Amino acid sequence: MNTETEGKMLAEWIAVDWGTSHLRAWVMQGDHPVQALQSDQGMGRLNPAEFEPALLALIDPYLDPEQRTMILCCGMVGAAQGWQDAGYRAVPCPPVVAGQAISVAAGDPRLDVRILPGLKQAEPADVMRGEETQIAGFLADQPGFSGVFCLPGTHSKWVQVANGQVARFTSFMTGEVFALLAGHSVLRHSVGTAEDWDKAQFLAAVGESLTRPETLLGDLFAVRAGMLLHGASAGQGRAQLSGRLLGQELAGAAAYWREQEVVLIGAAALCQHYQLALAEAGAKVRRIDGDALVLAGLTRARHDLTTFFKEG
Repeated sequence: MNTETEGKMLAEWIAVDWGTSHLRAWVMQGDHPVQALQSDQGMGRLNPAEFEPALLALIDPYLDPEQRTMILCCGMVGAAQGWQDAGYRAVPCPPVVAGQAISVAAGDPRLDVRILPGLKQAEPADVMRGEETQIAGFLADQPGFSGVFCLPGTHSKWVQVANGQVARFTSFMTGEVFALLAGHSVLRHSVGTAEDWDKAQFLAAVGESLTRPETLLGDLFAVRAGMLLHGASAGQGRAQLSGRLLGQELAGAAAYWREQEVVLIGAAALCQHYQLALAEAGAKVRRIDGDALVLAGLTRARHDLTTFFKEG
């Protein structure tokens, strides 16, 4: 393999996290990233024929012209609306089984594209795609871990792991509901920006939702009424809306976090809100960067895939 072309380090393999809004890739030599790449060409912007050109626009300079390079992908690229449907594996199961990655037919002969499947749960019905790779990254470093993960996002995931397997999980649409209410409901007139935020109001709203989750719909309208009648600021409104929704999620996920440590995985700003809310509820929390775990999970999967091919 040529390791360098025109001063650029060529990839031994490429790790890809392809979500709804962004495409992220790491040019890898062994277990070590030599270049991190990103674009806004997420799954939500593309039809199936556009995935390969979007990928090549990002990684082309790092491909060896003399051989195929493995591109190992996780995330929404494997959804029904993605490049190719990678399906789901039923829990209980290990978070990632690399040998079940699907191969994608690519037009460029330099590409050997493989997509990891997501996870599914029959009852209650639920699916995840992408978060399982972060969990695999955590378990690669702590294989004996049994406990609870919370992965905040547009659709946050609460996951119980035992003996190296995902035992069960529950998804909450908290992030999407917040975006819909803040952007497309009457509450849009009462909600400020992310920078305009009131911690005290947030914690008070979390506590109220935890204590009285059944009053959520009335409490949401009170966010608007508070501005009209009492001059509440947009920052207070945003914090109240966020706190009431997140408190509702914690009430619904109580079976996961009560009397157990919660490992929070995700973006720093969002995880900070969850950490504050969980602390308000009396939970013990550990927080870990999600980006590092995606790469660790893909790296572990690549090792397993290489072993699978050798043994096969």
